[in-house]
Amino acid sequence: MLGYDFGHGWSMGTEVEFEHGGVEAAVEKETEETGEFEQEVERGGEVALEQFWLQKSFGKALNIRAGHIVVPVGMTNNGHLPTQFFTVYRPEGENTIMPCTWHETGLSLWGRAGAWRYEVQLLPGLNSNLFNASGWVHNGSASPYEFRPANSVAGAVRVDWTGVRGLRMSLSGYAGNSFANDIVTEQYPETSKYYGARATVLIGCFDFAFQNKYFMVRGNADYGYLSDAALVSTRNKNQTTMTGNPYQHTPVGQHAYDLAHEVGLDLLAWSPTTQRLYLFGRVDRYDSFLPAEGFADIEWTGRTVYTAGINWFPLPEVCIKAEYGYRQLKAQYNPEPWVAVGVTWAGFFGK
Repeated sequence: MLGYDFGHGWSMGTEVEFEHGGVEAAVEKETEETGEFEQEVERGGEVALEQFWLQKSFGKALNIRAGHIVVPVGMTNNGHLPTQFFTVYRPEGENTIMPCTWHETGLSLWGRAGAWRYEVQLLPGLNSNLFNASGWVHNGSASPYEFRPANSVAGAVRVDWTGVRGLRMSLSGYAGNSFANDIVTEQYPETSKYYGARATVLIGCFDFAFQNKYFMVRGNADYGYLSDAALVSTRNKNQTTMTGNPYQHTPVGQHAYDLAHEVGLDLLAWSPTTQRLYLFGRVDRYDSFLPAEGFADIEWTGRTVYTAGINWFPLPEVCIKAEYGYRQLKAQYNPEPWVAVGVTWAGFFGK
């Protein structure tokens, strides 16, 4: 994370994420070679530009931000640093059904007034070609190409209230069309079943957090709806299977949801040390595929996840994590237990 204050209310911020040493890879559609997909890979790893914006501040109540920004829909996207959640990986439910960490190029209007904080964003729509059964719209903000197609406009909003000490309560949401939001934009005639399809994505979220010296409680409830889900499912299943095609070939749920809560008890709260040692427990219940009419349910997409572990903060910016998790599916599917350990940090450089 790098930022700069130019003065007179102007500032900029960036967040670049490097994983496994960087990446040089892209998928291209070669129109000169019968329209086939080609993928070029020069080295492994991943690089994600999560934030890159310029901001003008007129005061606490009004700030305008333009560039690549985080979409604060849901609890995890709003607090995506590894020191802001107990689990080793991002909380599973939200990280499954929606983009996470969700970042787009757009405009943001935000500010604070008393105990309230608001943010309104104008963004490109998601891409229904990348929706699937196991992750609903999770992949919809991605792009396999060297650029991000954006043929439709969407909006996001978030409101936070912090009127009680240690408590935050928040509402957030997203709305936007996703059909034909890609480099391939077929023009369907009026006789086509796809004519007029919009595949509107609607997401509504509530989340809260309460913290004092002794314990921390956090939770969220998320619901998502996809219009024209049957048409999206049919189209995605019938997409070309040409080698290198980066699109999904599964049905897409008309609805998805996630319910989660976690509690952490600081075992060092009664000692004079400034360190923290949380013993935590967490439960996620989510389903990424509640089908449209005419499509059979996929029973393994409904999952309940139990997680318990510790978070040790030797410093406020450093956290060492260990956990045991148990993912429970319906009886005919095997449960999925795991053990995970993580060493994480999140620090900000300042002058």
